[in-house]
Amino acid sequence: MSVEVLRLVVEAADEGDRLDRYVASKAPDLSRTYARHLIENARVLLNDRQARPSSPVRAGDIVTVHLPEPQPVGLVAETLPLQIVYEDDDVVVIDKPAGMVVHPAPGHERGTLVNALIARYPEMAISGNLRPGIVHRLDRDTSGLLVAARNDRALRSLQAQQQARRMLKIYLAVIEGRMNELEGVIDAPIARHPTDRVRMAVVAGGRPARTHWRVLEELGEYTLIEARLETGRTHQIRVHFASRGRPLLADPLYGPKRPRATFGLTRQFLHAHRLGFALPSSGAWVEFTSPLPADLDAALEQLRQRASVAGRRT
Repeated sequence: MSVEVLRLVVEAADEGDRLDRYVASKAPDLSRTYARHLIENARVLLNDRQARPSSPVRAGDIVTVHLPEPQPVGLVAETLPLQIVYEDDDVVVIDKPAGMVVHPAPGHERGTLVNALIARYPEMAISGNLRPGIVHRLDRDTSGLLVAARNDRALRSLQAQQQARRMLKIYLAVIEGRMNELEGVIDAPIARHPTDRVRMAVVAGGRPARTHWRVLEELGEYTLIEARLETGRTHQIRVHFASRGRPLLADPLYGPKRPRATFGLTRQFLHAHRLGFALPSSGAWVEFTSPLPADLDAALEQLRQRASVAGRRT
């Protein structure tokens, strides 16, 4: 039995993609290896027929993905490198690299942040689920700061702060184009996309979502912005700016299929830059900052150089 069946209609921009690559691109939480596994086990159909992972897709093709029901498995502790920014008896703040999945999911049972955390902090195997201590998550290809709880009391405290919107979460992002103002708020409800079930979208009747933003630097045809989350919906920043016609640079899911340029990036330009919350034990407010990782910093420098050259020509 499948938990969910995804029915995807291939767009012209995806014409010629391999089936396994196409499925992985439309379901970012699935690795390409796992997508290939689903195809080889007839859980992916191309126009209602079994196909090979290498089969090319054409515009108008119907791709049906039967996601298998997750099997209950025990968490496996794995000694993986972690960049610890802060830790005490209650919480740990991590600077997550791009490419690391936060918690186990189909196709990503190992190598996740949770696997690494329970190896370092065995007491974190709390709450009886596959997301022990996780209060908020970052997308696989989003880098930056994340806090996790080391005990149930701390977990309840952090969850309460998040629900009351008292946790500070500020991101750095580069968007395509320019905003009409220097700062503002995007207040638009978010829900699962009505026809593409692997994406989120601004949908009337969706869950309330608010993103505060301000322009930090205009870079020619691009803009560096700071975004503060008031709510924490899935893909919120990516969805909100895409809904304004300003997708994040190099966003594979919400940006153009073939962007004008990616400036060497293989993932969206989005980084969890600042994180603040009250310590569960004392109530003292703490804030942490993470600099841009090397790939985003290099892309930003290219954007600045390009904008400078364009400015000299005018």
